[in-house]
Amino acid sequence: MKQPLFLYPADILLPNKQIDLSKFSVIACDQYTSQPDYWQRVKQSTQHVPSAYHLIFPEVDLNTQPFAKKINEINQQMEQYLKDCVFDTIFNSLIYVERTLKNGSIRKGIIGMIDLEQYDYQKGAQSSIRATEETVLERIPPRVQIRKNACLELPHIMLLMDNPKQNIIEPLGQIKSKHLPLYEFELMEQSGTLSGWKIPAQQIEQLQTALQDLAQITISNQEQSMLFAVGDGNHSLAAAKACYEELKHTLSKEELKNHPARYALVEIVNLHDNSLVFEAIHRVVFDVDTEHLLHYLTQTLHLAPKSCVCEQSFIYQTKDKQLHYTIGNPFHSLIVGSLQHCLDQYILEFGGTIDYIHGESVVAQLCQQPNTAGLILPCIQKSELFPTVIKEGSLPRKTFSMGEACDKRFYLEARKIR
Repeated sequence: MKQPLFLYPADILLPNKQIDLSKFSVIACDQYTSQPDYWQRVKQSTQHVPSAYHLIFPEVDLNTQPFAKKINEINQQMEQYLKDCVFDTIFNSLIYVERTLKNGSIRKGIIGMIDLEQYDYQKGAQSSIRATEETVLERIPPRVQIRKNACLELPHIMLLMDNPKQNIIEPLGQIKSKHLPLYEFELMEQSGTLSGWKIPAQQIEQLQTALQDLAQITISNQEQSMLFAVGDGNHSLAAAKACYEELKHTLSKEELKNHPARYALVEIVNLHDNSLVFEAIHRVVFDVDTEHLLHYLTQTLHLAPKSCVCEQSFIYQTKDKQLHYTIGNPFHSLIVGSLQHCLDQYILEFGGTIDYIHGESVVAQLCQQPNTAGLILPCIQKSELFPTVIKEGSLPRKTFSMGEACDKRFYLEARKIR
């Protein structure tokens, strides 16, 4: 019986040699959503030059730009870039990438395609590729609208695999001594550097065999096998799945086998990569009476003052105070689940908005605004991720982040999806 593949070579599009990659490559659309100045700088630096900025819809703009008009502009720009030969095609390839982060550490990964038939974001899924966090269903339709008529995908999706032996991705670093990089450049906004090498055909075969072996280990060690967990880009991958499921009703089984929309371009990263550090994602609540919110949380969760960090403790931040609390009546095994449940209920009843923030200093800065409160949370350990998802299903949304905002994946590689 033929062994299943879990990572497929793709016809990967890269900006041609005339393109300034430092201006083409921009950060994931769901970052810096409460810092419009960041995106304004990106907009200014990419004016009149080819850039992924013109091919994405930054979430900071979702409520300020006409939705349909912006999507139409993105689709037209994608078509124009193809006509203008902005991209070169790296046929039937996987790419080994190294991202030097702001702190100098190097995150290693592989760019390739996954089969959306092997992915399921629904709670209780038993597929080989699963969401790590709760998928907010109302966030999928806008992303489907962005993707469904697009001719290209530019992924910021990162999948994690549980490979403590570090014997799958890490040995690919040997490529550097034998082959020139496909690209090597500095990312904008002091976000480190990005380099990529085409993986030779022989090593692709070895890589696929190693992934099959890892899949067999997960099957034998766990009641429900899971090879890849979505680390970043969960809603973008869910939108790709939704578009594919809709397409399935219009094509024959034979047509669907190799249809480009059946696949999604991703980066695979080892959970045990030495550079990969889980960061908490904090909450900032805007346009609320901060004393009333604190009273509500205290009554609902039985908050008690606490001066040290423990399992279900957090910091409540406002303009003029910072208080430590412990939850006495948790709704969830994770503190993020208990707080998120309460915040959702509060906003539903009393109004306000929530944003999800990386970095305590950013929370403190945002809380200088009136009627704004921050909730600074602890982070789960990355060793808990796979066992928790396998046992309990997807975690509450925005439970953790892989590094700070500046270390998130930048758009560079693209692929035709129709």
